[in-house]
Amino acid sequence: MSRTTRGSIAKKRREKMHFFALGARGAHSRLTRVIAQETLRALASAYRDRARQKRDFRRLWITRLNGVIRKNGVFHSYSQLIHNLYKEQLVLNRKMLAQIAILNRSCLYTIYSYLKSKWAFHHFEPVIFEKRGIRMNAPNPLHS
Repeated sequence: MSRTTRGSIAKKRREKMHFFALGARGAHSRLTRVIAQETLRALASAYRDRARQKRDFRRLWITRLNGVIRKNGVFHSYSQLIHNLYKEQLVLNRKMLAQIAILNRSCLYTIYSYLKSKWAFHHFEPVIFEKRGIRMNAPNPLHS
């Protein structure tokens, strides 16, 4: 009986694993066991960080919006802006609002003036007073 050669499937599997390690250095691109470990670790990190990236970007957009809103006196806070947008059913996500706030402030002021005219809220106007040399937003007696 003729001799059979073995290992073709195992070789294919190992070669396939080596494609994951093309940019690695040292043993991380040569040794099969190390490549297998690093591949599992990389895939787990990628899965975990896809969800983390969504959270991080949402936090970034909220921080940017809140900074622009408070600095320019459009609203007292980010939560007030979002509340009024939802109440008016304006469909703008936080990413778009952050882009508008940074790149096109006049458009943000247009949204603000629309909300102000629509609801005629008096507590939209930020009142600033000085207390011991610190600028603070005044509490609004109409809103409490």
